[in-house]
Amino acid sequence: MPKRSSKQKRDAEPQEIARRVLDAVAPDAEPVKDKPPEKNPAAVALGRLGGLKGGKARAEKLSPAKRKAIAKKAAEKRWAR
Repeated sequence: MPKRSSKQKRDAEPQEIARRVLDAVAPDAEPVKDKPPEKNPAAVALGRLGGLKGGKARAEKLSPAKRKAIAKKAAEKRWAR
């Protein structure tokens, strides 16, 4: 049986093979850099505003009994470790 003319690894990953083919076709191509999408500054400010007051606002709305139950449950979880 004739030997293969290609010296490419047989167990190469498909991504590696695709990259080699792409480099052979367009060797001067620059890699594509993904740029994160621009965020709306107004939306960022609103989200931050809600996040800053979230815990305090929730604690103020809870009854003392409910706060005590939550604290007791948290303490049991901490001591269970």
